[in-house]
Amino acid sequence: MKNTVFSTLVRYGWDADWAAEFAPYGEQGLLPGRVVRVDRGQCDVATAEGVVRADTALVTPRDPMRVICTGDWAAVDAAGDPRFVQAYLPRRTAFVRSTSSERSEGQILAANVDHAIIAVSLAAELDLGRVERFLALAWESGAQPLVVLTKADLVPDPVTLSHLTQDVETTAPGVQVLPVSSTTGDGIDLLAAVVAGGTSVLLGQSGAGKSTLANALLGDDVMEVQAIRDADGKGRHTTTTRNLLVLPGGGVLIDTPGLRGVGLWDAEAGVGQVFSEIEELAGNCRFHDCAHTAEPGCAVLAALEDGTLSERRLDSYRKLLRENQRIAARTDARLRAEMRRDWKRRGAEGRAAMEAKRGRLR
Repeated sequence: MKNTVFSTLVRYGWDADWAAEFAPYGEQGLLPGRVVRVDRGQCDVATAEGVVRADTALVTPRDPMRVICTGDWAAVDAAGDPRFVQAYLPRRTAFVRSTSSERSEGQILAANVDHAIIAVSLAAELDLGRVERFLALAWESGAQPLVVLTKADLVPDPVTLSHLTQDVETTAPGVQVLPVSSTTGDGIDLLAAVVAGGTSVLLGQSGAGKSTLANALLGDDVMEVQAIRDADGKGRHTTTTRNLLVLPGGGVLIDTPGLRGVGLWDAEAGVGQVFSEIEELAGNCRFHDCAHTAEPGCAVLAALEDGTLSERRLDSYRKLLRENQRIAARTDARLRAEMRRDWKRRGAEGRAAMEAKRGRLR
């Protein structure tokens, strides 16, 4: 039975480490399976018996970060009607964003992901700030980001396409940027080879061509596709749930609904990874707590002045850091207190500097 389970689930990403994690549940007579879809308190779980429908009532805590989600490995009842998910295995990675609610909660979008594919449409003007935001969340998740520039056939001039690709590469240090066209097939084979070795989550705005891209990777029209609006190049939500799909060339793909809001959630390390060149410059500043605003000996401002760092890039870095601090402060009383002390200290230093200046002018 164990060999049967392994051979059946291996295409979903099952391996010896997952088998070891699951062993205590197997001794209880439970079945392992991967969650391929979640909706309305129930989920579809791929098991050695095939895909079964299971109730999630037993694993629905109040904390939205701990609810079961697509990509989880679950322990389900071997029989019964309805079946129940009894537990899920500890996650290796998790892609999380903040919700739009006033409670500033995190929302987990996908679990146990190896590659985060960020789909960016070339049918509209590039929004590099949004790309940086997606990248921060991707790095923070523990997955390897990959930026896919979709609808490359709409940019027939190779020089223009090369410039657009370079713009995104500058925005995404350490990340592969791949122009693809689901219409012509350009780049699809290379993308399929990259994602064949694990679990990938497909992210992006509505109208970015995610469902079309998923169909191209699947080699079939599995995902419904809708036309984008001519007025603004945006699309409607084609995908309404997160679905885990087995790819014919190996690996699995989690397709997600279009994301209008991409709020950071505890992503300080991810922001630092996206702006690694600024973090490296900051290490050469005269003061270790340099805010990179007007301090003497600031290596970041020096790079801004000599043109090696763009103002857009620095502004985006500051914006994402501030946003992440605000989110963290809402959920961490200790950090709120530290921020208040820091504000008071900076205010006192500013007042002292003004008093000293006034004294010199007298």
